[in-house]
Amino acid sequence: MNYIIFDLEATCWEQRVPGSRNEIIEIGAVKIDAAGHKMGEFCKFVRPKLDPILSPFCISLTHISQEDIDSADPFPSVVQAFRDWIGEAYLLCSWGLYDKNQFNHDCKLHGLSSDWVKQHISLKHQYPDIRGEGNKMGMKRALEIEGFSLDGTHHRGIDDARNISKIFLKYLGQWQLPI
Repeated sequence: MNYIIFDLEATCWEQRVPGSRNEIIEIGAVKIDAAGHKMGEFCKFVRPKLDPILSPFCISLTHISQEDIDSADPFPSVVQAFRDWIGEAYLLCSWGLYDKNQFNHDCKLHGLSSDWVKQHISLKHQYPDIRGEGNKMGMKRALEIEGFSLDGTHHRGIDDARNISKIFLKYLGQWQLPI
């Protein structure tokens, strides 16, 4: 089985715009095999369907440009490429449940099955139990606790996936896997 450590970025606003909803604009992931070897990376931008113009807040937060989004493929083709890349034997791993839920929402928006998202664990929810202390926390704080640097740009999917991978690998073999 391969572990897919992934992070999504989505449309966002400093103050919620009535009628708006988040849509994925970046899928970033690192594939790790059962022995802890990095097998590759996936990073693609996604052109949103409902709100194709990014807010200034979103651009500032994610450092994803309007040009990146304008030249991106729509969700159905990007998610198919992602599914092809993850393969058949996989476990999705993200820092919290937001990313899993966002995949479910975007699949529904585009009339796609989201059954493949069920093979998922939240590292954020398991991390305090593995360490035997504390409460759930953000990835940035967990990196500090572990003595890892925050590499790349925070709130960029691929960079956050790489950073989450550091924590995942440190505790490889200790994560509770679904039966």
